[in-house]
Amino acid sequence: MTGHKPLGPTELKRLHRAWRRGTELRLSLILDGVQNPYNVGSILRSAAAYRVETVWLAPPTIGVDHPKVAKTALGCDRLVRTEPTPSAVDALTRADAAGFATVAVELTDDAVPLFELALPPAVCLVLGHEERGVHRETLAAVDHVGFLPQLGKVGSLNVAQAATVALYEAARQSWTSADRPIG
Repeated sequence: MTGHKPLGPTELKRLHRAWRRGTELRLSLILDGVQNPYNVGSILRSAAAYRVETVWLAPPTIGVDHPKVAKTALGCDRLVRTEPTPSAVDALTRADAAGFATVAVELTDDAVPLFELALPPAVCLVLGHEERGVHRETLAAVDHVGFLPQLGKVGSLNVAQAATVALYEAARQSWTSADRPIG
């Protein structure tokens, strides 16, 4: 039997450094009305893990100065740039100006599985309110809508979990394909 030895701090840093250097993906997020501070903090932690450039906070998203956001983010709120915006549509305009294609992670009648979208090397994922999802006017303005297929009897994931899965899928695609256009 072969033993598996966990990585020590030095090996872990080397491993992550190698993945960072080999990944040209640019990511950003728009939080469209995410109101639970624990969800916002958890999303910021995942955003830091996946090197998200900017997290745009559209009302009524809770601000990063909320103590429960900081508690859940575990310091990662300092590692990710956050920008409050007047609306998610305004954030979409900013994302577009920064060169990002926009993809709402939402359950709609025309959404496709996120893994079927050929995500470009610069993608902004849009996530909505914990119960009501992404606002209609935001959905009307995004480039694409993707959903996370699920097999069990639960119809949706917590928004923070969905954000992490979507960030991973974007990174996975960048690692397994080269310069594929969206579609």
